Amino acid sequence: MSAGSRRSGTKAQGADSMNISISDRFTKKTVSAEEKAQADAEALKSLKPLPVWFFGFEGLMGAAYDVIKTNPDAWMVLAGLGAVNMVVGITVLGKRRKLVRAMLKNSRTRAIAIGLIALRVGAHVVLGLAGAQITSPAGHLAMAFVMTALTVTLLWFDQRVSFKALGLLPTGTAPAAAPASAQA
Repeated sequence: MSAGSRRSGTKAQGADSMNISISDRFTKKTVSAEEKAQADAEALKSLKPLPVWFFGFEGLMGAAYDVIKTNPDAWMVLAGLGAVNMVVGITVLGKRRKLVRAMLKNSRTRAIAIGLIALRVGAHVVLGLAGAQITSPAGHLAMAFVMTALTVTLLWFDQRVSFKALGLLPTGTAPAAAPASAQA
């Protein structure tokens, strides 16, 4: 065995040189590429979608500008909710970390984030050019509500599209069949 293959933890197995084994660092157990792919597929099937309420944190952060314009002291509440978002993300939703990472790496999610920023800037520019710039607290609250609703809806939709693409629709999304006794 060469020094390069010893360092990488891989080795060819006999006559079947196409089957490359990967050594697990912690258990020193050799796992084939097929077993690793099968384990990843099983983990993917057990993956549950993020709850919609979790996207509310992101929605509120999307509305932060208008919330702060309504009340300048609201930054403390937003900072606290941001910390709660991190704690919830790390603890309660820790098992779904792979899903969160996959969504953050997804180009569609980045397009949603850029689109929301462009929408906010564009709305303020258009309203400013039209002479109807948002200056009242009620206007800022309305804009905050719209931005929160759009953020939550688009993130939920992005997650749903990702699950459909993977064939992992959450349970309860298909219409339930009516029992035979109820049809009679």
